[in-house]
Amino acid sequence: MTSISIFCGANTGHRPEYKAAALDLVEAMVRRDMTLVYGGGNIGLMGCIANHALSLGGRVIGVIPKLMVDLEKAHDSLTEMHIVDTMSERKQTLCDISDGCIALPGGTGTLDELFEYIVLLQTGFHHKPSGLLNVCGYYDHLLDFMDHAISEGYVTQPLPDILSVADKPDLLLDTLITRME
Repeated sequence: MTSISIFCGANTGHRPEYKAAALDLVEAMVRRDMTLVYGGGNIGLMGCIANHALSLGGRVIGVIPKLMVDLEKAHDSLTEMHIVDTMSERKQTLCDISDGCIALPGGTGTLDELFEYIVLLQTGFHHKPSGLLNVCGYYDHLLDFMDHAISEGYVTQPLPDILSVADKPDLLLDTLITRME
């Protein structure tokens, strides 16, 4: 595993633990010589993870739609930037150029990216692992919903088969790497 798409918020959230965990994840990735692939913005958790990876000498690839270049204040110091036409193209490119994904705390955009990634996995368009960094139980309600969807017959795969979950960055990375083998 050489690159991971990180899905996260254009905001930092209210808890300092969210940013701290995001930075810990980036440090763990840089230690393992993994490239950070993300949404290309310079604000919120997105900007924090990109700036931190760059400050540690890491490689960072951004993918951002033309429309959002100004809106999200596109990062201008990345290793590589892909400017695409649509959000759909952004999500496809994030998937194509990474070996797996991790969702950090975020809002609807983060969930959109994560669920598209999972749907593409479930339908056989890729076989890359996905994970949630469940900081301070941020995703507990989502995980409860996923269990409910499974018990009601709307999701047929067991949750661990489609999504790895951990509250520690190194543990989550180890799990994703194992799933790639």
